[in-house]
Amino acid sequence: MATSDGVNAEQIEYWNADEARHWVVHEAKYDAMLRPYADRLLAVAAIGRTEHVLDIGCGTGSTTVRGARAASAGDVLGVDISRHMIARARERAQEAGVTNVRFEVGDAQVEPFEPDRCDLAISRFGVMFFADPVAAFANIAVALRPGGRLTFVCWRELGDNEWILVPGMAAATQLPLPDLGEPGAPGPFALADADRVRDILSRAGFGNIGIEEVREPVLIGGHGGTVDEAAEFLRGTGFARRLFAEAAPDAIARAIDAVRDALAEYATTDGVSLGGAAWLVTAER
Repeated sequence: MATSDGVNAEQIEYWNADEARHWVVHEAKYDAMLRPYADRLLAVAAIGRTEHVLDIGCGTGSTTVRGARAASAGDVLGVDISRHMIARARERAQEAGVTNVRFEVGDAQVEPFEPDRCDLAISRFGVMFFADPVAAFANIAVALRPGGRLTFVCWRELGDNEWILVPGMAAATQLPLPDLGEPGAPGPFALADADRVRDILSRAGFGNIGIEEVREPVLIGGHGGTVDEAAEFLRGTGFARRLFAEAAPDAIARAIDAVRDALAEYATTDGVSLGGAAWLVTAER
């Protein structure tokens, strides 16, 4: 893994522990949750058959493999700080019979990318975790040829995302919420401010910046899941682990019951469906 001393150390630790294992075990559920956003991302990215693509924060390789199929005469490099996720991504590509793809454990903020090689960089919710986002996007720009494209999705503010707000507020009736950090701190909502995103990308050397709102449902626990399955899925997430870390068993049980009751209002034939909101960002080097 390419790192420099202390850079993104907290995120590297986090994504190489329980959270990574949860994503690997529940890979299909996460992919179903995020599929509407991945579909929009790849439609706008419009990957060409001969293009060289960089997938940032590629996780277990869903968008990387899909991108490689589109770039059938090109190739895709998937990069992520999680060794567990990269191991699964390699397995996934092999299982899919996709050979024009490779994966590296690395931090895109400091990874020594080959300069001017890629036509496009994409990311499905993988660019919100940098300690220095300007430096990170400037480093990503190095990998792009002049005129190369950047396309990613990132979450809008917490208040616009029912999928985390509803269960979080339900749990908060029984337990104090963990510290969510300062606005803009590395985490899911670090790029929630569109003006800040535009400023970061401009300072990192990107132009022709476009930011479009995307609102799509999020199926908690995947397609066809029950309320109980959705609540159990959420219990294994990093947010829940922090919430329950020092709580008494009876308080945890009450919180889970409250979450289950709140999610019941969102149960559909497709699964437990709550609103989500993201930015779809495009730019050029």
